[in-house]
Amino acid sequence: MEVNDALVQQLAELARLEFNQEEKSEIKGDLQRMITFVEKLNELDTTEVAPLLHLTEDYNVFREDAVVPSISREEGLLNAPSRNDQYFKVPKIIKK
Repeated sequence: MEVNDALVQQLAELARLEFNQEEKSEIKGDLQRMITFVEKLNELDTTEVAPLLHLTEDYNVFREDAVVPSISREEGLLNAPSRNDQYFKVPKIIKK
């Protein structure tokens, strides 16, 4: 596949980007190198290669989701500069 000015312009429009002529020529060269690399990879025989689902052998090494004690509402509101008995009070920022 050959990268031409029309393809670069189409990609720029789709991405809503604007490039000057120098940037377009640089992008054109970069895209051509990427496509050449992918085409080179397509030459490899991968029929016996299993798909890679995870980068490591580790799988789901997350901790158990357990409920643990937390601070109470009252403790959470102790250091608030402005509050009522249930909530933080903050300045109004939306005006009608």
